[in-house]
Amino acid sequence: MVQDMFKGIAVVDHKDWKNPKKVEFPAKTFYDNDIDIKIEACGVCGSDIHCAAGHWGDKAMPLVVGHEIIGKVVKLGSKCNTGLKVGDRVGVGAQVFSCLDCDRCKNNNEPYCPKFVTTYSQPYADGYVSQGGYANFVRVHEHFAVKIPENIPSHLAAPLLCGGITVYSPLLRNGCGPGKKVGIVGIGGIGHMGVLFAKAMGAEVYAISRSNAKKEDAMKLGADHYIATKEDPDWGTKYFDTFDLIVVCASSLSDIDFNVMPRAMKVGGRIVSISVPEENEVLTLKPFGLLGVSIANSMLGSIKEIEQLLKLVSEKNIKIWVETLPIGEAGVKEAFERMDKGDVRYRFTLVDYEKEFD
Repeated sequence: MVQDMFKGIAVVDHKDWKNPKKVEFPAKTFYDNDIDIKIEACGVCGSDIHCAAGHWGDKAMPLVVGHEIIGKVVKLGSKCNTGLKVGDRVGVGAQVFSCLDCDRCKNNNEPYCPKFVTTYSQPYADGYVSQGGYANFVRVHEHFAVKIPENIPSHLAAPLLCGGITVYSPLLRNGCGPGKKVGIVGIGGIGHMGVLFAKAMGAEVYAISRSNAKKEDAMKLGADHYIATKEDPDWGTKYFDTFDLIVVCASSLSDIDFNVMPRAMKVGGRIVSISVPEENEVLTLKPFGLLGVSIANSMLGSIKEIEQLLKLVSEKNIKIWVETLPIGEAGVKEAFERMDKGDVRYRFTLVDYEKEFD
């Protein structure tokens, strides 16, 4: 039986974020449309690092991060009506609440709802601060849990729930498909998925990175072309009028020259960033360079889009590149330290939850 005290691996001090501790913490109030999920895997996202380290400001402690959650439904609220059943394997991404009543929510734009609540670190309306997936259980509104196709293993499904959907949504919304030339900037945890998805969607894919260090990986992932921007600083002129869409997946925008990139775009082309950098970063560009080109920022993706992504991955048998680590103080510490150094190809998923918590 699920208790109202959960256990998790938590950051207890931003200054000592690489040394998380096992803690007990109260669950949020169980409402009529809530479900409880016993967690079996959780991806490690770059957002976890930013939040744990205090890059996005001070957060309430203890802080259990993790918003790429896979687990089994163990309890349903009395008014649940989405068809979920006890025992279903489901995923929860970076959002656990919205009003579900505004025009944005009704048009599958829940991440843009003013009442958006992130999976961890943000207060609900009742004051409870959300806690994430480095824990034995998570309690969420049923709308924000999606069923996972049987042929996607949990450790590969987890990173799709935030990293995957974050790059899939702008690809989907901006016409990625056959006949389109699409660039993916930053071949890392999210960018490597962008290459896989854009290729699966039928586009001609250009992997764009600072150096040639990831060229071999990019080609293995299915990229048709590779651009090393430091080797060719005026690459925008070389690739003039090439791209229909570029999705910027770099964790920082400091090294992106937005005065070069627009030259490579077709008229009507779109540059979409999914980066959420440190608070002090500022985007600088010359407005005349944007003639005929749009530049925007994209946030997560809707529940409907997550379902579409899972269908694509299932049907195309897409295999993202994942390394597993055991949940626990030592496993989370290793994940944090290696993520901070960029020592991952290309995602971590925390596993062995039953060994740690049961």
